[in-house]
Amino acid sequence: MGSGCCSRSTRSSKMVSSPVVITRMQAIMQKEMVREFLAEFMSTYVMMVFGLGSVAHMVLGGKFGSFLGVNLGFGFGVTMGVHMAGNISGAHMNAALTFTNCALGRMSWKKFPVYILGQFLGSFLAAATVYCLFYSAIIEFSGGHLTVTGPVATASIFATYLPDHSTLWRGFLDEVSLTGMLQLCLFAITDKENNPALQGTQALVIGILVVVIGVSLGMNTGYAMNPSRDLPPRFFTYIAGWGIQVFRYCPAQPIPASFLWCPICRGAGGDEQHRRVLPNSQVAWGDRCEHLPFPQISTDAEPALGLNVNPAPDQPCP
Repeated sequence: MGSGCCSRSTRSSKMVSSPVVITRMQAIMQKEMVREFLAEFMSTYVMMVFGLGSVAHMVLGGKFGSFLGVNLGFGFGVTMGVHMAGNISGAHMNAALTFTNCALGRMSWKKFPVYILGQFLGSFLAAATVYCLFYSAIIEFSGGHLTVTGPVATASIFATYLPDHSTLWRGFLDEVSLTGMLQLCLFAITDKENNPALQGTQALVIGILVVVIGVSLGMNTGYAMNPSRDLPPRFFTYIAGWGIQVFRYCPAQPIPASFLWCPICRGAGGDEQHRRVLPNSQVAWGDRCEHLPFPQISTDAEPALGLNVNPAPDQPCP
């Protein structure tokens, strides 16, 4: 008898508490900051899943992928992201764009960490999703060796890396220019006092803009243009087994690749930031490894990578 009363009381309390929890969750979801965080999270996640998936096809699939396919994947991934979050957060999906909007007074600085957190988490989760979806293909292609360089390198599925013909500071300048071009064109597309895209077509036009930048200017650095696109997946590859090499530009120098941080430096005015940053540096075009203003560390590199961790003093960076 007493047990039955206790059971009914427990069920009754659960029934009462359940609507309370739902009501609280609804109240939280209605908060502007929370909605903007979730909007940036979901839009960045969608963009990155489509984009990284297209890169995986190019690296792993042979005839199933191409550089044009990568541009289309990221371009229309951006389009889908804008459709998901455009009227909620503006669908930045890009830490550099968020910084620019804050710097120009278009949004409050207190929203900056909220947007960045949403973008970074969405990008990181997208990298994990693509890794899971293509895991068997990655292992088969690489022979079980997760490498950054070499004929079976797979780290480039997730982050961008400089080609052999480029240098650190040329990559920096390239990303500064591309990010500035992206922001300039976005302002033109959304400027209601000039000649904006037709209502309802902004998402498609922005996606086409990303495709155009990729097919015309994307060869040198992979046109990251976006810390939220490059940094979280790079951290994921570090955790997933690619190792510290994902943060190296020159084999002797454990420094992040230029396109990790140059979109942030670009801010609201790429050329101005470029002028501010470079005069303070002791590095000239084509400087050798030992002249880079970063400390050298000793580490054991995998022989499979073919990397010389401590090159001769006169060995140039790639």
